[in-house]
Amino acid sequence: MKHLFASTLVAAGIALAGAAPAVAQTVNFGIISTESSANLKTAWQPVLDDMARATGLEVRAFFAPDYAGVIEGMRFNKVQVAWMGNKSAMEAVDRANAEVFAKTVNRDGSEGYYSLLVVHRDSPLKSLDDVLRQRAGLTLGFGAPNSTSGTAVPGLYAFAQNKVDPVKDFKRTVRANHETNLLAVVNRQVDVATNNNENVERFAITNPEKSKEVREIWRSPMIASDPIVWRKDLDPAIKAKIRDFMLGYGRTDRERDILAKLGQSGWRASTDAQLVPIRQLELARARTTIENDTAPAAEERSRRLAEIDGRLAELGRLVARAN
Repeated sequence: MKHLFASTLVAAGIALAGAAPAVAQTVNFGIISTESSANLKTAWQPVLDDMARATGLEVRAFFAPDYAGVIEGMRFNKVQVAWMGNKSAMEAVDRANAEVFAKTVNRDGSEGYYSLLVVHRDSPLKSLDDVLRQRAGLTLGFGAPNSTSGTAVPGLYAFAQNKVDPVKDFKRTVRANHETNLLAVVNRQVDVATNNNENVERFAITNPEKSKEVREIWRSPMIASDPIVWRKDLDPAIKAKIRDFMLGYGRTDRERDILAKLGQSGWRASTDAQLVPIRQLELARARTTIENDTAPAAEERSRRLAEIDGRLAELGRLVARAN
């Protein structure tokens, strides 16, 4: 009888153990460092909390001091999903087993944004031409190396195409995230800085009085809106949950209010194809640099230029097939 009672207890224990709820799977969501982690956490946490409730996943925010930290986090599978700029997403696709699955939509419904040059409102600088002419005496606030609007786009359209090296040709060049560059402009620590219209608009929300001290003097061609990426090897069932959540988010007033604080109205499906213009831009910038560099022998320069032209031609064929 004792043995029967003990066996019953063991069986009951196994049954109870089997009935224990499964531990939620964890997904780390990377957020690039466009401004302070505190500001970004305030803006993004409500979305991540909603994602956790809707998907049954444990969703944790992952912050790093620079864009490279999020890319490396994805490379070593410490980050599974991330909001990035196009340049950082390109690096993640090439080096961190990532792929684009969605992109942001702005509050006005547009799917793009602009790189800017900004100055203090009292600055005598009125245009890009003023900056280029006076660069030897100016301090430039430049973006992080993997920033699309802080480095890649102005690096080509504002500087390389005018045969100016933004790192070498100014009196001083300092690199920082968008928020820090805006504060440096406000405090007159730099004479001119790169930025983008979305972060200037965010700055007006987080620093309304200081934002009045900033003035735009140059605007780039439109850049594709920010991609959302995930690791290719993420569990397909988890991918489906995250995709369904993100593509359906923003339908209630509450969700629209949360997105508005991010400067967004929602997300739409996308693919790695949205990165092709950034790849073309990076190659064009490299081509301009080689053309302006007289140090290599003519034969070596010709070889390098031909290699870039071949890659640009292949990207052009990809675009043609897609259309």
